[in-house]
Amino acid sequence: MIFCYWGEFMSRIIEVLNNEEANYVLPFFWQHGEEEGILRDYVRKIYQTGIKAICIESRPHPDFIGESWWRDLDIIINEAKKVNMKIWILDDSHFPTGYAVGEIEKHYPHFRKKFIKVHQQDFVGPKNNGRVMISWAISGQSREDVMQVGVDRTTNQRASSSANLDRVIAVVAAKKIDFKTIDPDSLIDITDRLTDGVVYWDFPEGEWRIFTIVQSINGGEKATEGYLNPMISEATDILINKVYQAHFERYKTEFGKTIEGFFSDEPRFGNIKGPEASIGRVEMVLPWKDGMLNSLETEANINIQELPLLWVNGGTRAHEVRYQYMNMITKLYNENFSGRIGKWCNDHGVKYIGHIIEDNNAHARLGYGPGHFFRSMAGQDMAGIDVVLHQILPGMDKGYNKSFTSTGWDGEFFHYGLAKLGASLGHLDPKKQGRTMCEMYGAYGWGEGLKLMKWLTDHMFVRGVNHFVPHAFSPKAFPDDDCPPHFYGRGHNPQYRYMSYLIQYMNKMSHLLTGGQHIAPVAILYHGEAEWSGQYMLFQKVARELMQGQIDFDIVSSDFIIDSQLDRGNLSINGETFKALVVPYSEALPKALLEKLANAVKGGFRIYFIDGFPIRSSEGEDVRGLIDLLVKSTLTVCVKLNQLVTDLFEHTIYDIRVSERQPYLRYYHYQHKGSDIYMFFNEDPTKTIETKVVLNQLEQPYMYNAYKNTIYGLTKQLENNQQIINLTLSPYQSMIYVFTDNYLGEVKTKHEYSRFNTFEINGEWTVSFATAETYPRFTDARNVSELIDFAQPDQMPNFSGTIRYETTFNYDREMNGATQLIIEELYEVGQVWLNDNNLGVAIAPPYQFDTTNALKTGRNKLVIEVTNTLVNQQKDFLSQYLLLEGTGITGKITIVTK
Repeated sequence: MIFCYWGEFMSRIIEVLNNEEANYVLPFFWQHGEEEGILRDYVRKIYQTGIKAICIESRPHPDFIGESWWRDLDIIINEAKKVNMKIWILDDSHFPTGYAVGEIEKHYPHFRKKFIKVHQQDFVGPKNNGRVMISWAISGQSREDVMQVGVDRTTNQRASSSANLDRVIAVVAAKKIDFKTIDPDSLIDITDRLTDGVVYWDFPEGEWRIFTIVQSINGGEKATEGYLNPMISEATDILINKVYQAHFERYKTEFGKTIEGFFSDEPRFGNIKGPEASIGRVEMVLPWKDGMLNSLETEANINIQELPLLWVNGGTRAHEVRYQYMNMITKLYNENFSGRIGKWCNDHGVKYIGHIIEDNNAHARLGYGPGHFFRSMAGQDMAGIDVVLHQILPGMDKGYNKSFTSTGWDGEFFHYGLAKLGASLGHLDPKKQGRTMCEMYGAYGWGEGLKLMKWLTDHMFVRGVNHFVPHAFSPKAFPDDDCPPHFYGRGHNPQYRYMSYLIQYMNKMSHLLTGGQHIAPVAILYHGEAEWSGQYMLFQKVARELMQGQIDFDIVSSDFIIDSQLDRGNLSINGETFKALVVPYSEALPKALLEKLANAVKGGFRIYFIDGFPIRSSEGEDVRGLIDLLVKSTLTVCVKLNQLVTDLFEHTIYDIRVSERQPYLRYYHYQHKGSDIYMFFNEDPTKTIETKVVLNQLEQPYMYNAYKNTIYGLTKQLENNQQIINLTLSPYQSMIYVFTDNYLGEVKTKHEYSRFNTFEINGEWTVSFATAETYPRFTDARNVSELIDFAQPDQMPNFSGTIRYETTFNYDREMNGATQLIIEELYEVGQVWLNDNNLGVAIAPPYQFDTTNALKTGRNKLVIEVTNTLVNQQKDFLSQYLLLEGTGITGKITIVTK
């Protein structure tokens, strides 16, 4: 199919129609030290799916950076070059990134992560010549050491030994108000009263708390002990030299050619386990580096006696201290870790990608997080996120869900926040060039098949994600219990032969949704700085309201807003233009941001504050004039969250309108020069969406089906100088509309298939069965008169593979129009032949097949093959968290006509 074309979009649509799109998929290829033949075979198997790049997963390999690693990498690169595949490389030997192949622990212990921790003791005064022992603060011993008999002493002895490196950096006294609160005006530095582990001090009247602040390498997350300190450039250089430079020295001629770049996986501060490490709200040690105390004093005006406010409540001053601390360490992380690796990669002709842990709001916190999503990703060439372990499942968007983790997953964050967080960074940061990557599908269990993968993929596309790292191809002997599903599984995965349908769809959609401009009317302020500064609202609370009201948005950090431009009353960032900003409730915000917002409303820009205006600055500086200006401006609105969408529509701050509320209709507007693309997706797993969509487009509309790679024109429907689309989407279904004055194909009059002119196929079926290993040889043929679920206990509950259904039927109606075969319930990949004509493959609902050129009056032969997942056979641990579906066809099969 060849067209004449104009402009960037026309080039891209021609490329996808001619199957000349670029590659946007780079799956993990796990390494365990397999033999050469298996490695070569797997590269070919990956390529046969339509994938043109692989990301080599180093961490399972027993000899990363050793001789057998180089041998295996030589083999993979050699095989990849035969078909022009690209290579990406995971950048460490252990999970997560930051271990530096053990170099820090072995040879550079002074570059290990450092922390400060607090030891607290309460006393009552007055007491002259008071004495307090604080030596236990650095002893490395705990209550268990003195309160239990018969415990294993080995661990504690190691802790005590490493505690010799601990040192007291401050001793501070403060008047106690209650168990969690002190009077910040009473803070007194009494470090000079410390002698030989005892503090000598005259206690004034009242209740007093003694804080001993200790610098230590102990007390952090156990899984990342011995990891590098990401706030120190020299520590990051150890990782760069050990991994990145080592690969460059061996493969420098392949850098920027076969080798495209490196992948960092979930680097973090690691001062505590888990995603709940919100400063001032959780007891934990805090990230630290030598010289930081002086930096806090000189750059943030934090005195040594104020350090306890990092942990204990102390009025607004505590919030100010925490903000300044978080602001400093997130910038240090940006500069000395992410930014430093990114610069090395770019200087050596390759890219740097990856992701952090974003889970359950960790992205703006310590612990699993790096403190600030946008700053942590600044050095990378793509924005990055990941979805694993059932974090996103259809319909599970309303709150926390019980799953693999003990704390559960925050469905609201994962459905309404995660992908938009990543895509927003991809849109806003010039370095990203519109690229957002998602590592996905991993560790869902064998119950996850192409049906769920397609739904997850559309979930990402409709939010702006356009590069993918599927998880994973594992060449280990089957079954590999490590985080299934595995896409080939040494030939045991029955859905592998259909994976190319998903990959082709991913590459075509990505190609169309890259290289242009995202269009969204609203920006939402990222809540990171507000969380450090006081009371706050999670940004996804706003995101949910807007998404369910079909008002698209980007998440924008304070840094981006401060550096933004005003363009005719709109906020402009890297070409993204917003008509309004929504600020989730924030007790305090940075002064520079408040200054920017005040100037923005003066310039005609509209701002919505949810549930209240800020009352102070994050730093503690006087901003009463700025806040007063914002409160009094006619362009600022203080609104309840549930009234936000209504107010935005009243002020025409929207892109599309629907005829009635559609909380599970998602859309994405992407623009190339001279053409506009709209993607619509029904995220409801059970209900069909029928609605009228109004768009501000006057150009010729086209319908593009990326899965089938077909395009045709639609008849214009205009009302009040706007385009109307009558949209019907089945569960799991997505559609692409293109509006352009460039010619893309003939206009077809669109007629819906009649719900009343249907022909139901009944009668006897012959069914037979094949596993992935035996396909296409089917056995165990039997005749059935009723379509049943073969996963039921009295049927074949352990069967994984393909079921073939064969029947003949008489079609006694005239052939005077288009016809379509519809299968209502099919689990889960279907392929159909009618009269020996291959009607195609459906990997997800709706299961609809065009029969116009195959159906005939009289006798017809119908063959349907249905392929399920390996879950029935494997019953793996991870699949217990999925609602398992049936096997085979259980619903009606009908032919409908237009």
